[in-house]
Amino acid sequence: MKRINLPRIHKLYIQGTEEKAPVVLQTIHLCNTTNAVIKAINITNLKIHLTTKALKHLYDSKPAEEYEFILHHLVSIIKYPDEIYENKDSKRGDFAFVKTIKDSKYLASLETTKIALPDGLIEEMNFVVTAFRVRKLNYLQNYKLLWNWKGDIPSS
Repeated sequence: MKRINLPRIHKLYIQGTEEKAPVVLQTIHLCNTTNAVIKAINITNLKIHLTTKALKHLYDSKPAEEYEFILHHLVSIIKYPDEIYENKDSKRGDFAFVKTIKDSKYLASLETTKIALPDGLIEEMNFVVTAFRVRKLNYLQNYKLLWNWKGDIPSS
């Protein structure tokens, strides 16, 4: 399987665009998640996608250093999270995937949606809708922990 190169996607579709400018809408297969994650959050499709629209949102709203870091580590955050939380109703996405990298926590929000296919069947698709560095130590304290990598079960 060919590995996604987000810096290349950035260069093709995002780099040099003006703030809030529209971009060519592309859906990119970011990665497949693990069976442990599928069981933990009860999703049926292991494929995780990212749109150029979501990438453009990150580009417009994050400091350059943070955006660059996310470009290089988003696959790792989604594929091998340390923890998964149920996202709050007021936030975009259904799940918050959290990973500690270089002494900082990063969160990527995953949204699951149902897509009607041309043949009438319904397919579940999973999209990363945002990602960021968690700056406040207590940011996640009111989130419900669904799963963590230590033993495949939520810690008490």
